[in-house]
Amino acid sequence: MAANIFLDLPGGPKMPALGYGTWQIKNEQEIKAALNTALESGYHHIDTAYIYHNEKFIGDVLKEWFTSGKLKREDVFITTKLPMQGVHPDRVEFFMKKSLENLQLDYVDLYLIHFPIGFKCDESTGGMKLDDKRQMIPEPKTDHLGIWKKMEEQVDAGRTKTIGLSNYNISQVETVLKGARIKPANLQVELHLHLQQRQLVDFCHKNGITVVAYSPLASPGYNKLLKLIGRPEKQLPDILGDPVVAKISKKHSKTPAQIVLRFLIQQGIAPIPKSVTEKRIKENIAVFDFALDSSDMKELSALDAGEKARVSDFRIMKDIETHPDFPMKA
Repeated sequence: MAANIFLDLPGGPKMPALGYGTWQIKNEQEIKAALNTALESGYHHIDTAYIYHNEKFIGDVLKEWFTSGKLKREDVFITTKLPMQGVHPDRVEFFMKKSLENLQLDYVDLYLIHFPIGFKCDESTGGMKLDDKRQMIPEPKTDHLGIWKKMEEQVDAGRTKTIGLSNYNISQVETVLKGARIKPANLQVELHLHLQQRQLVDFCHKNGITVVAYSPLASPGYNKLLKLIGRPEKQLPDILGDPVVAKISKKHSKTPAQIVLRFLIQQGIAPIPKSVTEKRIKENIAVFDFALDSSDMKELSALDAGEKARVSDFRIMKDIETHPDFPMKA
């Protein structure tokens, strides 16, 4: 069943309340097969980013769907993101245009600043500039308003319908709001059953900012990434194995993943689960034919564990937590 609930973005298009996330899907055949399955299953909200290195493959699939007439461009809500090496006023337009070129589109529906800290850019490759120890080099204090003005120019130029933020904290969002001509339409952050971030969500909703939840299932495969880059594995939240989730899952004859996704949707939060498995891709969107009752919502709300349940804290980047714009709590 296709998504039939939408979130209204200020001054922009309607965002389907559940999207398809594509983080860490870099293999061409894998992303193309998965995206085709997602579109066939009714996903009309696709989330990507320049640093995912899959925009070109996503663009190829979308082009096939548009040229065949199976979908029109306006049928699909597409989000991409300004990479960390683009978080500088002089680089916003360059990376916006690169993403559009990769996606083979004239515009995206939402363009996000991926992270509130910028890194030095290797102008010859468009990638991160590395020091002699092969470490990324952060920019000094972020010029949030200078960058935001360049984001606003992308709306003016018709390259994106709306603009927003990702991985920003309340104080950083407030800074942007105070100086914005075009207010942020969206904040994308890690959000799931064990990391509910209620204060941040409430702040956004009170200020007319929609919220998208990445890692809504708490990224059960995250340790594969850590192992790949030679970092120690970490204890991950076991959301899908939680006994409360299992009980409610049985009550509604739904999978644990469907329960926790529906939990977010009923709070006005749009989850973007990622999977390359056909069965799970189809299951994850089948969340619009039932509703959790107040008792279910209360029990699930009580499972919030706070910051200790955060999966993607970005501390895999060396010394990043000492940067003045690092957004996560200790």
